[in-house]
This record gives sequence, C-alpha cells and structure tokens, in this order.
Amino acid sequence: MLSLRKTVLIMQCLLATSLILCPLPGRASRDMDRHVTSEMVPGANNGQGAENDDTAQTLDTLGSILSLRHQLEKELYRKKQLLKKAQNASEKEQIQHDIEQLNKQLTKSVNDFDRIASGVDVSLFQDQKPRKFDWREEITSLVRPALDEMKRMTARMRLRSRLNMETERYAKMLKEARAAVANLNALASKTTDAATRKELQKELQEWRNRVSQLDNALAISQMQLAQLEKEDKSLIERSNLSLRQFFKTRGLYIFLTIFAFVATLIVCSIVHKLMIRILPGYREEHLSLKLRIIDLAFRAVTVILAITSAFGVLYVAQDWVLLSIAIVFMLGLGWTARLAMPRMWNQGRLMLNLGAVREGERIVLDGVPWLVKKINIHSEFENPVLGVTRRIPIEKLLDMESRPFDRSERWFPCKKGDWVILSDGTRGKVVSQSHEMVELVMRGGARKSYITTDFLSLTPLNLSNTFRIKVTFGISYDLQEHATSRIPEILNEYVSARLSREGYMEQLKNLRVEFKQAGASSLDLVVIADFEGEMAPLYNRLRRAIQRWCVEAATINNWEIPFPQLTVHRA
Repeated sequence: MLSLRKTVLIMQCLLATSLILCPLPGRASRDMDRHVTSEMVPGANNGQGAENDDTAQTLDTLGSILSLRHQLEKELYRKKQLLKKAQNASEKEQIQHDIEQLNKQLTKSVNDFDRIASGVDVSLFQDQKPRKFDWREEITSLVRPALDEMKRMTARMRLRSRLNMETERYAKMLKEARAAVANLNALASKTTDAATRKELQKELQEWRNRVSQLDNALAISQMQLAQLEKEDKSLIERSNLSLRQFFKTRGLYIFLTIFAFVATLIVCSIVHKLMIRILPGYREEHLSLKLRIIDLAFRAVTVILAITSAFGVLYVAQDWVLLSIAIVFMLGLGWTARLAMPRMWNQGRLMLNLGAVREGERIVLDGVPWLVKKINIHSEFENPVLGVTRRIPIEKLLDMESRPFDRSERWFPCKKGDWVILSDGTRGKVVSQSHEMVELVMRGGARKSYITTDFLSLTPLNLSNTFRIKVTFGISYDLQEHATSRIPEILNEYVSARLSREGYMEQLKNLRVEFKQAGASSLDLVVIADFEGEMAPLYNRLRRAIQRWCVEAATINNWEIPFPQLTVHRA
C-alpha cells in the first residue's frame, strides 16, 4: 500500500510538470487553424511542425492521466474489498481514510483530463457551492504575509532561544539520568539476589541508552549553537548586505509609494489652484454653496487618488508584505473613522457653510469677538480692531455658534494709541493689544499689562474720541437767592475765559454750569465740560484746573464756600 502511494505521488508530480511544459490543446488547435489558413506564407510549415509536437505532448499527458485513473480505480476496488473483510474498528477506520483519499485523487484526475482535453477551465461550468463569509479568515489572509515576513526576520533569534532552552533542558535531564545510572550500578553491585540483579541490569541498560540519547541531543544542540555563534561573527557584513538589499527592493518600494502619494497631493493642489483662478466664484469673499460642494468633493477625490496611487505602486511591485500592511493600516483607519463619522458629518456641514458657525458672522472666542472670515480645515477668524488673525481647527467649531451682527457693533473697546480709564482707577494709553494681552503706559512712563479678559472685565472707558468732565462746587445758603440764576452765569463766563486764556478753547466742545442739588450744608453747582479726544492725556489736569477756577471765581465774587456743619438742638 505504501509503494502504491509513492507511485501515485510520483505520477501526480509528472502530471504537474507536463502541464507546465505543455500548452493547452484548445490553444494549439486554434493556432493550427490559423496556420492552415496561412499555409502559403513562407515558414508556415515550421510552425505547423512545432504545433504537432505540442499536440503529441498533450496526448501523452492525457494517456498518463488515463493510466493513473485506471490504477486508482483498481486500488479503490481493492480497498473496498479489504474494508468488507476488516475485523476490528481501527483497521476499518484506516481503510476508510485511504478510500477517501483515493476518491479525491480520482476526482482530481477526471477534472484534469477534462481541463486539458477541452482547453478551457471546466470549473466555470460546475455548480459552485456558496462559500460562507468569515471576516476573521479574510483578515487573517491579509495579515498572513506580514506575519510570515516577521517570522522570517525573527527566525534566527527564535532558533537561538529554542536551542538555548533545549540545551539547558538536555543538560539537566542528562545530569539526572547519570545520577540514576550511578544509583542503579551501586544497587546492582551490592545485591545478592539473582532475580533482583537481573531486573536492575535491565533497568540500568535502559538508563544507559537514555543517557546516550540525551548526550547526542545535547551535542547536536550545542553544535547548532556554535554554528550560529560562528555565523554571528559576520553580523556587520550581513547587516550591510541586508541594508543594501532592503534599499534596492523594499526600501525602494516604500520610497516610490511615498513619492506617489505626495506627488498626487501636489498635482491635485496645483489643479485646485488653477480651479481657483479659472472659476470666477472663487474670487468672491464668500463662496456659494455649489462651489463649496465642488471644493469638498475635490478634496475627497484628492485623498482617494493619493491612496490609490500609493496602493498601485505596491501592487505593481507585487510586494504583498507591504501591501498587506498598508491594507491593514487602512482598515484600522476605517474602523477608527467609523466612530468619528458624526463629527466628520458635522465638519462637512461647516465646510459647506451650513453649520452653526458661518462665514461673515460674529463669534465670541475667549471673551473676544471675532469675524468668521473663512471656514476650512483650518478656519480663519479676524478681529478688525485688534488687527489679529487666528487659525482655528475646524473640530473646535463643532460646539460653537455664530450670529449676524450690526455694523455699529464694536469689535474691541479701544485701539492702539487710545487713552482709557479702567474701573480700578488706572488711566493710560494703549501701546499694545491683542487677544492675549493689553499693555498701558501711564503718565510718567510707567507701564501696566492686563490679560485681555481681565482688561475687558474692568469696563474700560475710552477717552480718545470725546470725553466729559463733571466738577461739583458748593456755595452757602446765604446765596440762595442767586444760586439758580445769576451765580451759574457768572461761573460759566469765568471758566470759559480761563479756558480761552489757557489755550483749551479750540478743543472744548461744550461748557455748561448748572444747579445740581441742595446739599446738607451747601447749594451744589456742577460744571460740565466736553473736550475732544486729543485732550485725553490732560484729563486729570483739566479736572484740577476747573476746581481751581471755581475757587477763584468764588473769591473774586465773595461767595462763601461752606463746610459740613453739625447743629445741636437743646430742649
């Protein structure tokens, strides 16, 4: 039975070799017909002779297949007879297994005969059993080339580790086996019973054989380790050779893959710039919905083309290891993107200007208002007063919303060069401002810096356009008769004259003196003076000057300036 199996295997090898060397008969017959129609062409007889040789080889192959089939049928008949005569279950199981193998070989020989004789793939005409899809098996088939390559790269290291473990195990077992031999020798030399000595000698011989086997196994393992160490002495040379081989083959493929990917992105970027120049709608401040859809589709096509070009290089190079790694990497990206699909959808809506944040609207970010200039992968925000532009990743816009704004709305309370007064009493000139810091320089040159959010929380009062100074001045109740009429007129004329004399009249927009209130100890007047913004640096000086002028007017006109009084009434 064993010789028959070997004969069958040899016949199959010869059959496979003949199939490689011989063309299909269908092709031979088609070529023969073509040569028959062109028999008047010079040299046609030589081609016809070669085709006759091919046909003869094909017929010989078919004869070999028929001979193999007859032998298989005879052997199958003999096995079936043996199965009927078999007595025990194990023998029946073995014969049944042989019958199954012979049936498979017989079916294969029949299919091979039909395929070679017809010259076509007969499997197309057979009923195909539906194959159950198993995603684990499919992923394994993709990962297998990379795993095989990793196994090949680590084969030497794993072999060394295995040999070290075997050497240690054999050495330990050999030590115990020799100890057993020594113990058996001692017992056999001391015993006086013949039967016991005979059993001990028998056991001793088995342990001696075991020692010999372990000794041989240990020697083989040590020899293999020594050979590996000898080969490791040329590690540098082998490493240099491996590096050169890598850069000639796989390294070159990696470089070409990256080059194809980057080159596709560059070409698509150039095409995109040409689109911007050619299509008139791209030159508008805000793109229309149609152009936004085109732009978004172009970006998606760019990514697909870049990935396809990279995979195309690996496919043409037929480097299945790198191709399988790339496929697994892309599957991982796709699985990750599955969880990010809702965010990607919202980002797509933003890029189409259909989301909660839209171009040309106002949005507050970190306490500072911004104008949404452009929404893209990196969106552009601008504050016209600060003169600052920010690039914001589109994913940060998902939780924000913008709104339309009126042109009268201010983008920041002040600009560089303005004078401001803060609620903490600080007055200074703005010398630097951004969405991060605002720096003021005060009279005398001292500088003070604020974080922008803190600066805004102090409600800055901007003096650089126009500003108003109010000074309260009190007179005694003895002047009650003229406190609401004559005295305010006299004080107004005097302050106006002093403003003109000091050279402040050109920057004065308005001056009024009015009766304010009847206080506890005085009748209060208020001096209201409006100035142009260029007088902002002299804000405190003007306030002090108006106070001084009020006192001077009271002195000249003999107006009593009262002080708070406490009256005690006695019973």
